[in-house]
Amino acid sequence: MTWTDRLGELGVWRRSSDIDEATAQEVERLGYGTIWLGGSPAADLTEAERLLDATESVVVATGIVNIWMSDARELAASYHRIVARHPGRILLGIGSGHRERQHERARPLEAMSHYLDVLDAEGVPHEDRLLSALGPRMLELARTRSAGTHPYLTVPSQTAEARTVLGPGILIAPEQTVVLDTDPVSARAAARTFLTPYLGLSNYTTTMKRGGFSDADVAGSGSDELVDRIVIHGNAESLVAGLRAHRDAGADHVCLQAVPTVSAAETYRAVAAAWN
Repeated sequence: MTWTDRLGELGVWRRSSDIDEATAQEVERLGYGTIWLGGSPAADLTEAERLLDATESVVVATGIVNIWMSDARELAASYHRIVARHPGRILLGIGSGHRERQHERARPLEAMSHYLDVLDAEGVPHEDRLLSALGPRMLELARTRSAGTHPYLTVPSQTAEARTVLGPGILIAPEQTVVLDTDPVSARAAARTFLTPYLGLSNYTTTMKRGGFSDADVAGSGSDELVDRIVIHGNAESLVAGLRAHRDAGADHVCLQAVPTVSAAETYRAVAAAWN
């Protein structure tokens, strides 16, 4: 079974505090293969379990559990509890969060390696975990100690670079933010409102600059080029083209995050119809 077989070509990324059972059921009916829970879901995985209980086949992935906030042993125990009831339907996305919020803690690479040591000891298999790997050393750790990587706020050229580094068979599942709005002025305004807080976080701006953007692009609320490329906007066909660009660059699976100008559900329906 390939990663696309397991996760589907397309998934939905949504904050764990902002998705209920009815929404999960509709996402599954629309044909999305995976629901990604953002907003640093807790190690008890109760949000994931709630959605798995309400659905039949969709995979639920964390995008991501923050290693500074979630005990690794508790996460492992939660994983085993869920796998016993929903085998093959849980994927642990794990990340080290934002440098600005880490204070005097250990270096992210060291901390992640230790966290994975605990998951190893607690019997969480590599194929059921992946890393939010933004830098080259974390990407290498993802290759050797997990199923792969779940990049956030990246462009297709970075997906292609990740595929070159990771090689075949390693999961690459990028997030792509979208705005369903054909008015470029209002769409860009919504996209910029979404993106601006991330431009104050060095891990994201560093990654954006690795993707070819300049210091000027990531300054303030971002250049128009940055906003337009990081947050795809337009009609459903334009959004699908942006999602497919990651697939064409080597992604196994792409998850969309909807910035709702009307409702996120409307975006899910429009993209699903255009994708098929």
